[in-house]
Amino acid sequence: MQTIIGSGGAIGVPLAQALTAYTKDIRLVSRHPKAVNPTDQLYPCDLTDFSAIDAAVAGSDVVYVTVGFAYNLRTWQTTWPPFMRAVIDACVRHKAKLVFFDNIYSYDPVALSHMTEDTPLRPSSEKGKVRKQVVDMIRAGIADGSLTALIARAADFYGPGIANSMLIETVVKPLVAGKTANAIGALDKVHTFSYTPDAGKATALLGNTSDAYGQEWHVPTTKEKLTLRQWMELIAREAGTPSKFRSVPRWMIKVMGWFDPVMREFPEMLYQLENDYVLDSTKFEKRFGIMATTPQEGVREMVGRMKE
Repeated sequence: MQTIIGSGGAIGVPLAQALTAYTKDIRLVSRHPKAVNPTDQLYPCDLTDFSAIDAAVAGSDVVYVTVGFAYNLRTWQTTWPPFMRAVIDACVRHKAKLVFFDNIYSYDPVALSHMTEDTPLRPSSEKGKVRKQVVDMIRAGIADGSLTALIARAADFYGPGIANSMLIETVVKPLVAGKTANAIGALDKVHTFSYTPDAGKATALLGNTSDAYGQEWHVPTTKEKLTLRQWMELIAREAGTPSKFRSVPRWMIKVMGWFDPVMREFPEMLYQLENDYVLDSTKFEKRFGIMATTPQEGVREMVGRMKE
């Protein structure tokens, strides 16, 4: 049995699709799980009820954590650490392996232009500090031998079927509709992205590779060093619409935060969009011989799906 906790999101769905290459016994855990494959087992669970985590994990050989709690600092501080404590304890109790799908928030911002698995965890943001706390818990379990686990990390996402993504909402949807995109951050800084189908397949492969455990991995991420401007031009070209965009200044983001709770949370993370942002996935590529989908292919698929 392989279990996905947080099964309905941008990574949970392609992960469930990819896991069929390894097993037919897939359990999807979320508040309102929906089947991805015909044989999926659906396990409704309120993931903020930490006492329910043990039963969700019971019987699992591998547990994947791809949950995304509400993008709110207070929610992260009060939910992520006890949730992960419950997951780790359940995995130890039931002898399940743990695969945690992480972001790059906890990395030292100084290393943003070339992030590898050896980049130090020195977060500058409060959300990054929460993520580091969670990672430290997993690392401690690995170090003392009580937990068999690995951590997979991705850059910002792009791909088909993503909901509530800033890139999708502020750039992709407007450009596909022939409207003006609202670019947040520096237009001419490099920004690498992870394609969600690649991330799902890579995470499934890692979870089913015995010697991948005890390590941290970057899933395949674009090698092409495109700037945000170049990404927008590529998206517009694939959509067959004019490449129209405007840069949103910092002060406007703060004003937008008066009306949009997500934008209110975003200013502390702006450093990721104001500097070169390069996630290096060479370790994964060398180990498995798998490269990321090219931006051209990925954007074509993403735009095509949006036009359906």
